[in-house]
Amino acid sequence: MTTELRVLGKDDWNVWYANLLRAFGGMRAPAEERDLDESLLDHGRALGAWDGGQCVGTAGAFDFRVTVPGGAAVPAAGVTMVGVAATHRRRGVLTSMMRRQLADVRSWGEPLAVLVASEPAIYGRFGYGVATHRLGVEVDTTRVRLSVPPGTDDVRLRYADPAEVLDACEAVYARRVPERPGMLVRRPGWEQVELLDTDRHRAGGSPLQCVVAERDGDEGLVGYARFRVKPDWGPGGAAGVVRLSALEAVDPAAHAALWRFLLDIDLTSSVVAYRRPVDEPWLHMVSDVRRCGLRVQDDLHVRLVEVGAALGARTYQAPVDLVLEVEDAFCPWNEGRWRLVGDARGASCERTERAADLALSVRELASAYLGGVSLASLGAAGRVRELRPGALAEASVGFCSSTAAPWLPHSF
Repeated sequence: MTTELRVLGKDDWNVWYANLLRAFGGMRAPAEERDLDESLLDHGRALGAWDGGQCVGTAGAFDFRVTVPGGAAVPAAGVTMVGVAATHRRRGVLTSMMRRQLADVRSWGEPLAVLVASEPAIYGRFGYGVATHRLGVEVDTTRVRLSVPPGTDDVRLRYADPAEVLDACEAVYARRVPERPGMLVRRPGWEQVELLDTDRHRAGGSPLQCVVAERDGDEGLVGYARFRVKPDWGPGGAAGVVRLSALEAVDPAAHAALWRFLLDIDLTSSVVAYRRPVDEPWLHMVSDVRRCGLRVQDDLHVRLVEVGAALGARTYQAPVDLVLEVEDAFCPWNEGRWRLVGDARGASCERTERAADLALSVRELASAYLGGVSLASLGAAGRVRELRPGALAEASVGFCSSTAAPWLPHSF
C-alpha cells in the first residue's frame, strides 16, 4: 500500500468530504447538512488516506457518551464518515484506517467504539459486533386501532414549531437516555440534527412537523413526536403517509396519546417509521399486529476498545464471577483472560491467571455488551465456548438488560 494516513487538517476538509460523498454514490449534500457535519466532527478525530495529493479514504470519530446497562453514560467513539475510493479498494486502506483509529480511540481513553454500518458484513473482522436492532413499521391505519391505557385522555396535544420547542423536547429526551442502553447523550450541537429539513429529508413529504404532549400543571412537556406527511390519493380516496422521525414520552399515557394521534391524522392511511425500539409498548395496544408491517434490522455495532474498562463500566442483572478468555487479534492488548465480577450495583474486570470459564472473541463480547443479544444464543451458534459447566447460563442472565431493549435513537 502506497497511501499515507494523516489526521485531517482544516484546509483538507473540502477534498476529504468530497471523497466521502463520492464513496457513497456521488450525490451532493445540502449546504446545511454539510456545514453541520463539519461543525460536529472534530478534525483531530478524523483520518484521511492520501495517495499523493489525492484523498482516497476517510474515517471520523465523534465524541459520544452511550448508555450501558445500569444507566451509566460511557465514553465512546462514534465511528462515522468511513469511505474508500473505488479506485483503491482491496489495497488495505480500510484496514489501515481501522487499525489506526482504534489505537487513537484507546489513547483518548474511550473504552468503546460504535458505528452504524452501511453494509453489515464489513466491520466484523475489526471486532465490531451487532449490539442493537431497530424496528421498522408500516402501520395500516385504516385497519389498526389502539387500546390505550388509563390517563391517555388527560394528555393534551398541540402542534408546535419544531425549533421553538426544541429545548423542551431535548429535556424529555435527556430524561429517557439513562433508561435504555444504547441511547446517546446529546452533545452540544447534536440537537440541530433533529431539525434538518432539506429536500432529501422530506423526500416528497411536508416540512417537518412537531406535536407535543402536555398535562395541566407545572410538569412541562411529557412527550413529543416529529414527523412529515406525504399526501397521496388512490382509487379509494386519500392514501397519505405519515413518516415518523422521532417520538419520545416519559410515561405510558403520553406515549399512547402520541401514537393514537399519528394513527388518526386525516387524509392518511399509514404510519411509517424506520428506527423504533424492538420492544415498543404500542405493539401491545394494536388491534392487529400483522397489519403493522414489522421488520427488524441490525443497527448499532459495538467494539470493546478496552475490555476491562468496558465490562467494568456496566452493571449485571444477576451476580457474575467469570473468567473470560478473549480473542482479539486486531487489538492484541485485549487478548487473554479477564476476571469479571459484578452485580446490579457495579462491576470490576481485571486480568487474571485463573482458568477460563468461557472463551469467545471480542466480537461476540461486543454483541452481548448492551444486553440485547444473548450469550446463550451466541453459544448455541458455536460462537461462545463453555469451559465450565453452567458458566454460559450464568453469563447470559447477567449480561441481559433488566430494563429495556437496547436501542439507538438516531443514526450518525
